[in-house]
Amino acid sequence: MNKKILQLAIPAIISNITVPLLGLIDITIAGHLGAASYIGAIAVGGMLFNILYWGFGFLRMGTSGMTSQAYGSRELNETANVLFRAVGVGLFIAMVLLVLQYPIRRIAFSMIDTSRDIEELASLYFNICIWGAPAVLGLYGFTGWFIGMQNSRFPMYIAIIQNVINICFSLSFVLLLKMKVEGIAFGTLIAQWSGFLIAILLWLRYYGRLKSRLHLRTAFHRQAIGHFFSINNDIFLRTLCLIAVTTFFTTSGAKQGEIILAVNTLLMQLFTLFSYIMDGFAYAGEALTGRFIGARNPASLRRSIHLLFRWGVGLALLFTLLYAVGGEGFLRLLTNDTSVIATAGNYYYWALAIPLAGFAAFLWDGIFIGATATRPMLYSMLIASGSFFGIYYSFQGILGNHALWLAFLVYLSLRGIMEMIWSRYVIPSKRIRKQPER
Repeated sequence: MNKKILQLAIPAIISNITVPLLGLIDITIAGHLGAASYIGAIAVGGMLFNILYWGFGFLRMGTSGMTSQAYGSRELNETANVLFRAVGVGLFIAMVLLVLQYPIRRIAFSMIDTSRDIEELASLYFNICIWGAPAVLGLYGFTGWFIGMQNSRFPMYIAIIQNVINICFSLSFVLLLKMKVEGIAFGTLIAQWSGFLIAILLWLRYYGRLKSRLHLRTAFHRQAIGHFFSINNDIFLRTLCLIAVTTFFTTSGAKQGEIILAVNTLLMQLFTLFSYIMDGFAYAGEALTGRFIGARNPASLRRSIHLLFRWGVGLALLFTLLYAVGGEGFLRLLTNDTSVIATAGNYYYWALAIPLAGFAAFLWDGIFIGATATRPMLYSMLIASGSFFGIYYSFQGILGNHALWLAFLVYLSLRGIMEMIWSRYVIPSKRIRKQPER
């Protein structure tokens, strides 16, 4: 079982680490164009797409859970139809985004306080990259489906190839064709469509036998679509809570001055690094939980959950130790501003608590998604998010920035605690009957 967990988790971790590289590559190339406005334009444009696409992450998560259950129960028709349904919905949403791209852009820039030059360049970047929406959202469906099929290697291959393509084309457009922001945007666009096309080719090559199982009427039957949107609506609302907490954390730090904003941003990189690792094990939880529930194998389900948490505790302790020993050195890699490093020392113990406070939330999220138990996952997030804002406003006047970190750690802990309580009622590890041998 440990081997299965690592076979799913390690490629997912590598994929997670490569995701921010797409934006980092664009920023790096922009930084060599000769004007700070280019960096600002790419940063603003990238932020808009991160927010825009983040909200549709349910296309990956919901698909993973439904696919893994169909895979475990050997329902090949449903396995194929889940992919057809997810990609179809993703492409439909993308078409809506393309039709509404002008009002979306206007509303977005009306909420961002930036210079006229940066707005014009960011608008140019947006106008080009928005045409990658069908590829991005379609790939969400494929990624979730591959993970549900116990295959996290294909998403890793796609992510790596996308980054290579992005580097090659962006550099070619900028250095050889003397393009600027538009060259970076076209490089990103080509990389996005390449990833989507590679996913299609991989599916045809290794899962093409399922083509005969695709049925339009069955895939988009009213009951099937209702179930699909019921699960994904919960995930979407949960994601909105996640965005609200993350955005509020950043904006609250900004209101306390540049030094506090810098300190919070740097310390949050410790959380981001840990999240890349834990997300990989959460993906393993999605795949294995759904598979064993679909196969009606309670013994393997219980064992997989037990081992996932052993990995979670071990990694949380390891990262706590690493951050305690090498934390200051890590911060010095990110900045040489002595005032920021000195101020960070006042808050560093909060960052040390992140791994132990947060690992359970990641693992339970994966398990709940695999079980398609999205409603209690949403309830847990609502309770945790409400506690975050309640604690911050209750103690902000007394503790200042410490109240923000206290609220964030309680939020992380409560997510895991509430899901652990709910798991007794919604994770059927003791109630499902073992499927007879065939």
